[in-house]
This record gives sequence, C-alpha cells and structure tokens, in this order.
Amino acid sequence: MDFRTMDWTFLTEAVRDPRSTGAVAPSGRALSRALTDPVRALAPRPLTVLEAGAGTGAVTRALIPHLSPGSRLDVVEANPRFAARLSGLVDRHPLLAGTPGRVRVHRSYVEDLPGDERYDVIVSGLPLTNFAPDQVGAIMARYLELLHPGGTLTYFAYLGTRHARTLVASRAQVRRHRAVEEVMAAYQRRYATGRWSVWGNLPPARVWQLRRPGGDVRQGPGALHSAAGTGR
Repeated sequence: MDFRTMDWTFLTEAVRDPRSTGAVAPSGRALSRALTDPVRALAPRPLTVLEAGAGTGAVTRALIPHLSPGSRLDVVEANPRFAARLSGLVDRHPLLAGTPGRVRVHRSYVEDLPGDERYDVIVSGLPLTNFAPDQVGAIMARYLELLHPGGTLTYFAYLGTRHARTLVASRAQVRRHRAVEEVMAAYQRRYATGRWSVWGNLPPARVWQLRRPGGDVRQGPGALHSAAGTGR
C-alpha cells in the first residue's frame, strides 16, 4: 500500500470501530471489479442495484460508470462519516450530473432499509465474519428478500482469516468465526453460482456470487474458478 495515497478516512474508522469497518483499506480495483461483475454482465438493460456497506466508495466508483440508462443504484452505509462522504461523491460525480435520484445514499443498516424496493443485483461490502452468527443469518435472509427472483448477490471474505484468528483471537472469537462460516456455507451450498479468488487485493479475498431462485436467469453461468490479480 502507498501511504502517500492511503484513504485516511477509512483507516481512522477502522481504528475507531474495527468490528463494523472490517478492514484497514478500501477494496482494491481487482476486488471491486469482481464484486461488480454482474452489473457489467447484465448491461445494457436497466437495472436496480443495491450496494450495502459501501465504506468510502471504492466499489461505488466502480459501479457508477456501468449503470445503463434507466438504471438506479441505492447505496446503504450505516457509518455517518462514510455516509456523508458517499453523499459528496454522488453530488460531485460527473456521470451523475443532471440525473438526480439515479444514485441514492441511505444512512441505514441494510436490515432496516425502508420501502419495498427489489433489486436485480446486490453488492455487499459488509464485514460478515465480524458479526454474530444470528446477525449474519438475518442479513443474508434480508438480501434474498430484497432480490428479484433470479437476482444476484455478490459478497467477499478475506482469505486466511480463520488461521489468523486462531493465532491471536480468544476461543470465544474463534468459535464465533466458525459459526459464521457455517451460516455462510449453508447459503453457498444452496444458492452459489460462482466463486472468485482475488489475489491482487490487500489482503487477498474470495468473492462469492449467489442467486435467488426463480425468475429469468439472464446472466451467463458462473462457473467456479480462481482469479489472480485481475479479479477474474
């Protein structure tokens, strides 16, 4: 990481609240590309897209240029400092000039997102392995509820975290982490259509793609494979 260009807002929040921030740096370009792959794959049709846990907007910046005409993006971020920064990003982005409401920022938890909107694609940046197992179950259930039938969810987890936690975490934390992995594994077995390993990220990450059953599956098959550096 180049400390001259480090996102100090992200680092400050990671130190202030490491449990909810979940990382010390925003998603890199390769990880952002892997997370946003379904939006590019479904272009040029108009899409409804939800980004949850947007942080300082690394993935938001990757999403905006690929929004087809007529598409809409809802960005959800509970951290008030991150939400304010995201609002500024949306207000100043040149591709959004003259299109008010095309991208909306919600300062909220995804579980509390109001309204009955449904989405074609959900991109999650939430640090799920930092949460309690019941919270993770509630978030995943909410994601599936928010998707149109046939809609796609992408999310990531850092590689090697289980081994790292066994070295530095308490036994209770290790048990919690394993319980969360079991919750996620159940969803993966039932809904997963793709998996990517993104080595060109700090730290390396694995991206999962899940699909809600039903509807018109308009995206190509998400064969399980690995990616090195490019996000594919």
